[in-house]
Amino acid sequence: MTLAARSIAEIDWTSWEPQESATLCFVHQDDRLLLMRKKRGLGAGKIVAPGGRLEPGESLLECAVREVQEELQITPTGVTCGGDHRFQFRDGYAIHVWVFRATGFDGGEPRETEEGRPMWTNVGAIPYAEMWQDNIHWLPLLLAGERFTGRWVFEDDRLLDHAMERGQAG
Repeated sequence: MTLAARSIAEIDWTSWEPQESATLCFVHQDDRLLLMRKKRGLGAGKIVAPGGRLEPGESLLECAVREVQEELQITPTGVTCGGDHRFQFRDGYAIHVWVFRATGFDGGEPRETEEGRPMWTNVGAIPYAEMWQDNIHWLPLLLAGERFTGRWVFEDDRLLDHAMERGQAG
């Protein structure tokens, strides 16, 4: 298999097509953030937000809510879109991920599932070293209510290159 680009400059983003679209949803209340230790799939072992692939006929918002319901057994409330990312992996995999922020949730306390184990963290102590390497670049913007869009090149779970624009999504 021919490996893809090592930098964002080597990619024609105007014709870039992802194999999949997905969402992430961060529940942010006061000075704490709901994350989870992912048990399986892409990023297993990492600390992430609930999220997953868009299903046929589903809106991005519906996907974000459904994924939190499935992965942590709660329903996020006050959900808004903060930005989006285009991820290109050197093995050829490409995914467009839309990032949402929720200000609350219903349904009791978050519960562990086959997908992950929930964990609350203080926003001043986010465990970036245990997350995907891109998070440190854009998660503070999401928490501050700023919109963003990003393009990222990864080799396995190692970030090779990126570009971000603030103030927009899409």
